[in-house]
Amino acid sequence: MHKGLIDRFRSLPMARGAVLTGRTIADLVQTALTLVVLAVVAVIVGWRTHENFGKVLAGFGLLLLLGYAFSWIGALIGLSVRTPEAATSGGLIWLFPLTFISNAFVDARQMPSFLRHIAEWNPFSATVQACRELFGNLPPGFRTPDAWPMQHPVWASLIWSVLIILIFRTLAVRKYRSAAA
Repeated sequence: MHKGLIDRFRSLPMARGAVLTGRTIADLVQTALTLVVLAVVAVIVGWRTHENFGKVLAGFGLLLLLGYAFSWIGALIGLSVRTPEAATSGGLIWLFPLTFISNAFVDARQMPSFLRHIAEWNPFSATVQACRELFGNLPPGFRTPDAWPMQHPVWASLIWSVLIILIFRTLAVRKYRSAAA
């Protein structure tokens, strides 16, 4: 925004949201490459899936979709702050609590009641639960929590990701238009 490149884009006959969409798609490609490296290293150290190839691909697809959704949050944060350094720190401030108050690291049933409810309705938790199911990697003796997102994690993950994309793409494009005007 500060180096004049956006001014050049504004002079071209293209949709205002195209610049942000291009940026978030570039982030998606980078996320996909990172996910491939992560999966290869995981297989090398012993991680295995226990479901068919289609379900495994669906699990990776959900991870990519959530990553794409969060890139729109990052785009809005980047447009809302003054410096690249602030964008970097602003992108992490909300991400850590969201991941830690999820079932990614700790079984939500072991959390205090108020945190458990937040964790069970957390977009990360739904995607983690969906991937565990799609990869066939549920812990032995695992009992699915009663919350709807945990009972239907694939649907919950899809709904969360699409909602995040719709909301934050709308807000980011609006912010971009006002900043570029």
